[in-house]
Amino acid sequence: MPTDTIYGIVGRAEDKGVVERIYQARQRAPEKPCIILIGDIAELEKFSIKLSKEQKSKLKEFWPGPVSIVLDCLDDKFSYLHRGTKGLAFRLPKDENLRNLLTHTGPLVAPSANREGAPPAQNIAEAKNYFGDKVEMYADGGTIQGSPSRLIKFNPQGGVVVLRGQS
Repeated sequence: MPTDTIYGIVGRAEDKGVVERIYQARQRAPEKPCIILIGDIAELEKFSIKLSKEQKSKLKEFWPGPVSIVLDCLDDKFSYLHRGTKGLAFRLPKDENLRNLLTHTGPLVAPSANREGAPPAQNIAEAKNYFGDKVEMYADGGTIQGSPSRLIKFNPQGGVVVLRGQS
C-alpha cells in the first residue's frame, strides 16, 4: 500500500506472526528492524516507550511528516520488532487519511515494498512482481516516485543524529 513516502508492505506491528511473514516475503535481513507507522503519538506507549518532555517537544519538530525516529525500546517483549537493537523506528505520517487508517488498524510495520536490496516498488505492478500471492491485498495508489523516510535518532545531549536521508 502507499505510505506517505513510498509503497510499503504493511502489517499489524502487534502481531508477531504477521511481522515474521513480512520478513519472509521481503527476504529481509533478520537483524534489521522495520519502521512502524503510528496514527497518534500516544501509541508509543503500546511499545513501552517513555518520552521525556524534551523528547516530546523535539518530536513535534518532525511529526507529522516523512521522518522516522528511532526511540529506545528496552522491553524484551518487543524483541521480534527491535531484533536485539533495543530501538524501534516510528513515523507519524503527514497524510491525514493514512493517520485515520492507522487509528483503526493500530500501528503497522511498514518496510518498503521490495525484496531486500532491490529498489522500492513504484506502483502495484512492481509490487506484485516482487510478492505475487505472498501478500493478501494490494492497495493501488498510482505511481509513487518518492524516497524512503529520513531516519534519525536523538542523542543524549538532545541533538539529532541522521541515520538515513538528508541532514
